[in-house]
Amino acid sequence: MTDTDLTIQFLREIGLRVEEGVVAEDAFLPGIQIAAGAIRVDRTQLLSPGDLLHEAGHLALLDPAERARANGVFEAEGGSEMGAIAWSYAASLHVGMPIETLFHDTGYRGGAASLRENFAAKRYIGVPILSWRGLLEGTVASNGYPKLARWLVG
Repeated sequence: MTDTDLTIQFLREIGLRVEEGVVAEDAFLPGIQIAAGAIRVDRTQLLSPGDLLHEAGHLALLDPAERARANGVFEAEGGSEMGAIAWSYAASLHVGMPIETLFHDTGYRGGAASLRENFAAKRYIGVPILSWRGLLEGTVASNGYPKLARWLVG
């Protein structure tokens, strides 16, 4: 299975809706569109399955009613962005995605290398957002990253 296959399977298993189909070429992220709480993915345009995990992180941190209404682009608000980064890192560990795939060089507005460096050095940005949203278990995995008690708010 490819990283994209594993990612889509994981997202569906945790209760997020993922649809495969055509995404407009002018989408915020190539090959990804959020519509009515679902992630639509166009594999022909997708730059990295890491982008799927990041957008899923935004959805995961929303209350269920907000998640169901989510459309378009998420606001580039700091807390939401940091939380989505932290969530996507936890998910990447869970599915076995390499950090270079999650934080790929064509993403994160030129900050991917910095994110890889920080997470590799166990400087885990965004974890307080996961705690605040009630997702953390309270224990730490063998790699030092906090364990999630659940994947979705609500």
